[in-house]
Amino acid sequence: MTGQSDARFEDLLDRAARLLREASRAYAFTGAGVSTESGIPDFRSPGTGLWPNPELLALATGDAFRRDPVRFYRTFIPQWLKYREAEPNPAHRALAELEAMGKLAGVITQNIDGLHRKAGSRTVWEVHGHLRRLVCSDCRADAPFETATEALEKETLPPRCTCGGVLRPDVVLFGEAMAPDYERAFAVLRQGCDLMLVVGSSLTVYPAAFLVELARDLVIVNRDPTPYDDRAAVVLRGKAGEILPRLVAAVKAA
Repeated sequence: MTGQSDARFEDLLDRAARLLREASRAYAFTGAGVSTESGIPDFRSPGTGLWPNPELLALATGDAFRRDPVRFYRTFIPQWLKYREAEPNPAHRALAELEAMGKLAGVITQNIDGLHRKAGSRTVWEVHGHLRRLVCSDCRADAPFETATEALEKETLPPRCTCGGVLRPDVVLFGEAMAPDYERAFAVLRQGCDLMLVVGSSLTVYPAAFLVELARDLVIVNRDPTPYDDRAAVVLRGKAGEILPRLVAAVKAA
């Protein structure tokens, strides 16, 4: 399951649980790997991820949206509908439970799928935006996401605001500035962060990954190595949906 021996893994799990129990201000930082067990592919998944598909990657930019919003929506709405239909997995629920226990002050996520909120996390910073609404490119008024799906069904893409402006998803596309939640999370972390529980992130997507540098200690739960493993207090290798419930149990066991 983890790629680490059972005894070694249990030692690391106990240490991570102790760090969570002792931290006064702990936060979670999550990436695409926390949602793969909910059926949402990460950026590197063959066939469905952005990185292995140059054509798809080229369409996921702000410039591409402005050039051809119709093609943009036809390409991405089917994928986004799967995101919106997905359900939280045990990793999302474990993070919500840690917050309810008072062991996490909130979740900072790179994901746009909304699964942390659906799982019950109350304090969430979505630094790449979300799929709950659309925003007018001109007047900045918002509209429900369903406006886009209705436009697709009626063949009236792109969806438009009452002012006539083109509505766009409230997400950060490649080449664009971060969502307001990035600055909000940065400000909160600057006030103090004893521990960052990093889950399912390669920590190679910037500027989001810079946020982990504001933490005193790191606990990393990820399938693959990250550039921050050497500075982490604990690295737990494996699936987030299997590891995080065990981490919650270890925190409770003390």
